[in-house]
Amino acid sequence: MEPSVIHGTFVIERNLPAAPERVFAALTDPAKKRRWFAEEGEGQAVEAFEMDFRVGGSERARFRFKAGTPFPGTALVSDGTYLDIVDGRRIVIGSTMTLGEKRISASLLTFELLGTQKGTDLIFTHQGAFFEGSDGPKMREEGWQKLLEQLAGELSR
Repeated sequence: MEPSVIHGTFVIERNLPAAPERVFAALTDPAKKRRWFAEEGEGQAVEAFEMDFRVGGSERARFRFKAGTPFPGTALVSDGTYLDIVDGRRIVIGSTMTLGEKRISASLLTFELLGTQKGTDLIFTHQGAFFEGSDGPKMREEGWQKLLEQLAGELSR
């Protein structure tokens, strides 16, 4: 019998040519985060993006897949809770993802920012539990690689 949960952890490190304060702002300002996190997707439309940036606060992104995707018309919802915040240095989020009416994963996301002479070293750690029918660790890592590229693009604005 196959396991009903697949666990996966990955770490993505980026050297960003911006001060930690600017990177932190791109992660915490709702307008900036919406641009790089929610609006860049080609195969989905943003239906909602809300964030209450404080420990215990929540973040919610709701998308609807467009025609030509594997799940046309289906909603994808990411719900998160801010678990730990150290201003300018660290953000930890507990999150779940739901596809249609089915919960597909639960994750712990950690963003660490380390100031360097050239800007900021971003260390992003994703620890996930992926349930039946989910995208799995490999696809999720590919998705976060793309999202962090979009974050870098936001910093060059």
